[in-house]
Amino acid sequence: MLELARSAAGERADEIAPDDVTLERPRNRDHGDWASNVAMKLGKRLGLDPRAFAADLATALSATDGVAAAEVAGPGFLNITLDPAAAGALAKSIVEQGEHYGEGDLYPGVTINLEFVSANPTGPIHLGGTRWAAVGDSLARLFTAQGAAVTREYYFNDHGAQIDRFARSLLAAHRGDPTPEDGYGGQYIFDIAARVEAVYDGDLSALRPEEAEDVFRSVGVELMFGDIKASLHDFGVDFDVYFHEDSLHESGAVERAVARLRELGHIYEQDGAIWLRTTEFGDDKDRVVIKSDGEGAYISGDLAYYLNKRERGFERNLIMLGADHHGYLKRLMAMTAAFGDEPFVNLEILIGQMVNLVREGEAVRMSKRAGTVVTMEDLVDAVGVDAARYALVRSSADSALDIDLDVLTKRTNDNPVFYVQYAHARTKAVARNAAEAGVTQDAFDASLLTHETESILLAALADFPRVVRQAAELREPHRVARYLEELAGSYHRWYDACRVSPFGDEQITDLNRTRLWLNDATGQVLRNGLGLLGVSAPERM
Repeated sequence: MLELARSAAGERADEIAPDDVTLERPRNRDHGDWASNVAMKLGKRLGLDPRAFAADLATALSATDGVAAAEVAGPGFLNITLDPAAAGALAKSIVEQGEHYGEGDLYPGVTINLEFVSANPTGPIHLGGTRWAAVGDSLARLFTAQGAAVTREYYFNDHGAQIDRFARSLLAAHRGDPTPEDGYGGQYIFDIAARVEAVYDGDLSALRPEEAEDVFRSVGVELMFGDIKASLHDFGVDFDVYFHEDSLHESGAVERAVARLRELGHIYEQDGAIWLRTTEFGDDKDRVVIKSDGEGAYISGDLAYYLNKRERGFERNLIMLGADHHGYLKRLMAMTAAFGDEPFVNLEILIGQMVNLVREGEAVRMSKRAGTVVTMEDLVDAVGVDAARYALVRSSADSALDIDLDVLTKRTNDNPVFYVQYAHARTKAVARNAAEAGVTQDAFDASLLTHETESILLAALADFPRVVRQAAELREPHRVARYLEELAGSYHRWYDACRVSPFGDEQITDLNRTRLWLNDATGQVLRNGLGLLGVSAPERM
């Protein structure tokens, strides 16, 4: 299509870039297999009449092998219909490509640091963090499928007042005292305190209060973070790097970041404090980096951590934050610009919204373990890992989400993850039945796939690479989930209308053999799509 457009553009062919030429599936299948607005998009820019440009493209396309018809509609839309053999050939191609079908080259060799979850090691992961675990891991898989070198990173918040409150809460539980007013509650605090007592090699009662608090701080944080890692692993999420916030302050990284920004002319001193001139880069006000008492302000860690990532060679850095962090966006982008980088390219911030669990129409608000919040374990215990991950990733992360536990525990088509997984299991059952009937893949005739449901199914399969690319580009893995549900529906309708195995004593024909290829191609795409979401593709249900 690109070469045809350049040929039709004549002397201005070099002005057409690959991204200028796009194809989409028309909503109305009567309009063909593919549609393009390339003539309208480029016509005015190139000084060409869009409809005449489209007519030239239609003529060239009509003469192309595999194209049955190309027609101009409206002011310059192109509607393209493939001949059945060209469309059907995709089934064999998908099976041959296997797990690589759907991969692309959006980010060839690009180094991406994807930081997500990063929950404080002061309690179990709540539902917001669980959502980011599902979405973040799916994004990492999508980026990898587009050629990127992805590092999953967890920012371990082991520096600051929340760790002190955690230590005091554990110590209070150990002593049988009430939970401190600013402390953490829940059964898990008593569990961690008991485990600290069990592993500590010494007599806790012989320690001074501040010494005992130090023990509960160091050992308790280690145990809590071990639990967090285990929960994430059981959820199918493992990180390549666990970065300790404390290391930034101990290694001199903050001082190096300040020195770099001072060299760039963006640091000044006022009222005994060190400031970053972020207003020059769109922030509401300048930010204190080092307070007058010599302590680092909150942004000091952000500066050091961002510089650390860039020094480690990451071209793109994505950070996933909760809805309560929306106010940080301007200052972080200003920080990026102050370092001489490009905001929203070298650094991206993704903001996620809240998640609520609903059972019998009522919100579930309490956790057996954490008390005041619902945790990852609560969700997984209720519906399982697959349903939990799928439910959390199938809606746009920037929208609030209600998860209906009653729906997710059903083994019916009302449950979206069941609907998709059942489609995959059905492809496997069809393949097993075909093998028993003697249907093999030793023949393939794409021109035989002429049934209406086959045309629709092939069109859906052809759309998978575009969906994967778009999901990665827009940071929206929910597009893959919604696509899989549509594909499952197309497959179920094809299954109802077309047989792979012959009836009774009917002879096995090339149509049976070719349909087996189409069945297996659908199973492969369902499997590939579920894999991008970190959800299993069962062979039997």
